[in-house]
Amino acid sequence: MQPRVASLGSAIMVPVLVAGVAALAYARWTRPAADGDAAVAAGHFDRALSEYTIARARFDRVAPLRQAFASEYDRIAANELLALYRLGRYDDVIARAERAPEGARPHFWAGCAAFAKANAEQKSDARLGWLGRAEDELHRAVEAAPDDWDAKYDYELAARLAAELRKQPKNPPKQMMQLLRPDARPGAKPARRVG
Repeated sequence: MQPRVASLGSAIMVPVLVAGVAALAYARWTRPAADGDAAVAAGHFDRALSEYTIARARFDRVAPLRQAFASEYDRIAANELLALYRLGRYDDVIARAERAPEGARPHFWAGCAAFAKANAEQKSDARLGWLGRAEDELHRAVEAAPDDWDAKYDYELAARLAAELRKQPKNPPKQMMQLLRPDARPGAKPARRVG
């Protein structure tokens, strides 16, 4: 009976050992992603971007692992877009979003970047063009994730602002958000405050 227990123990130990070694190797291999997460949490987006770029490049070199760990790859790509956005590198966000996987919410990030570019644009035609792009990208983001309230809110904001800007294209950039506020009617009572 003893040899059978020993062989059973060996049979169990080998897969456990292999699984442990594989888990350690994966943790070491994805260390740049963990470092990027820590940098984002600390607000160091430039360092986070470099770490996510390293992590994404590792996944890109080994396509079977990218497919096996698709959710991790999507998370890395999304956080890379976040870091670029927070650094104000909107052209890079739009360019990377074109190649990002759908799980990284590329349309949301491209829409946010286009909206930021519209907000900073001085020429009314270019501003309206960027706002139209933001509206299109955010609409695609809502189609891809109908339960995403950030995408819904941003889409509604971009759509309303684009519609108002089409009516009043010569509005100065600093007053662009004023288009969303309704004008008070002369002689109307102010709204009653609640609370």
